[in-house]
Amino acid sequence: MSPVPVPYYRQDLALVHHLGFGSHADACAPGILALLEPVRERGGLVLEVGCGSGLLTRHLVEAGHRVIATDASPAMVDLARTYAAGAEEIRLLALPDDPLPPADAIVSVGHVLSYLADEAAVERALLAIASAVPPGGLFALDLCDVEWGTARFGAANHSRVEDDWAIVTRFSVPTPARFVREMTTFVRQDDGSWRRDDERHDNVLIDTARIPDLLAGTGLDVTVQSSFGAETLPVGLRVVLGRRP
Repeated sequence: MSPVPVPYYRQDLALVHHLGFGSHADACAPGILALLEPVRERGGLVLEVGCGSGLLTRHLVEAGHRVIATDASPAMVDLARTYAAGAEEIRLLALPDDPLPPADAIVSVGHVLSYLADEAAVERALLAIASAVPPGGLFALDLCDVEWGTARFGAANHSRVEDDWAIVTRFSVPTPARFVREMTTFVRQDDGSWRRDDERHDNVLIDTARIPDLLAGTGLDVTVQSSFGAETLPVGLRVVLGRRP
């Protein structure tokens, strides 16, 4: 039997992401809340895929939504249970194979599906999400287009140092359909020492213009957009929005 792969966002990187990289969820929240307003008005249920530490979850809950928040990282789920405790449920869920609980809307930020193994897995996950949307419901998520890699080819390494943590990130684009980040984190311990951990994140890049055709048989009206609302997304990040009449 093959070993179970270690999930992305182990304890230290999950904490560093929570403490220092919440701006994307904050920027996307107003547009997502506007899309979900009809769901909130009828008391519908929102399923969040890839909730991370609960950065978007908290916006949803504070706006009055009923939320089931899910993530494939146990460390992220633990953080979300503290940070976004107002959600109805917070639990592990890994696409494309885990079944999706019933909900009136499905949302996701942080290009969660781009973390899957390959393009076939991304397509299976998109089909699973689209098929789970009920009549009158919608899904909205962001995803890395092939432009993501083109725009970052040869990008310089990046580092950030704070009082209790630091991160060094090395970027590479080994193929047009793959973007790699090799991250080393340092987290200060109670005794003043520093703990180091290393993670490699491989992101699948796809031609997002193909998605409406991929999902044509699901009965949804699907569009690929530049944003959820008025926010400006990073170059190469697309929003996929699907509505079921």
